[in-house]
Amino acid sequence: MALNENEKLIEGIKCLEYLKSKNIEEALRKYKREFFVPESMKHLAYRDFPLSIGFNQTISQPSTVVAMTEALNVKNGQKVLEIGTGSGWQSAILSYLVGDSGKIYTIEIVEEIAKFAENNIKKFGIKNIEIFVKDGSEGLKEKAPFERIIVTAAAPDVPNPLIEQLKEGGIIVIPIGNIYLQEMYVVKKIKDEIEKKSIGSFMFVPLVGKYGFTE
Repeated sequence: MALNENEKLIEGIKCLEYLKSKNIEEALRKYKREFFVPESMKHLAYRDFPLSIGFNQTISQPSTVVAMTEALNVKNGQKVLEIGTGSGWQSAILSYLVGDSGKIYTIEIVEEIAKFAENNIKKFGIKNIEIFVKDGSEGLKEKAPFERIIVTAAAPDVPNPLIEQLKEGGIIVIPIGNIYLQEMYVVKKIKDEIEKKSIGSFMFVPLVGKYGFTE
């Protein structure tokens, strides 16, 4: 039987050796990318490259989404902060991984994109995602601490508020570098120490805000 476009995408990411978790694979099947892209981009939804969602923002390429999600090592019942809601696709995948007992808080700086994400998430009736429109580089102090934090935009360094809002033993996955090229880092908080490990080079739109880049 011929594979559909989503299955071909999943198999392709497996061939890259990014996709290892069965739970993430199931999330990719449940929340297909075509439901999180603009109507004009649906014919490109299952290509492994970023797509524009307007306002100089993108939905990341699927293999990058998977690589970041694998590195985040999300567990059922955890509280996760996402910086950069975008289309809501990453949020939906995370919501599946934390389950009904977990919670996803996600921040988007562009109000129109936050509304786009909210509408996409509503299609599926997802109840464990809450969207905030604000400067994501400052985190979400009122809901801290978080067991996991994922940043889907490039920062010059790990924003201090995110380190402060991360629970001990928690993980941040974040691209760090200049606005043209970044290294993806897995940051672990162990007591008063911060451990950083690069998992490769990636390219993201810049994180705009007090602890990110200027406009």
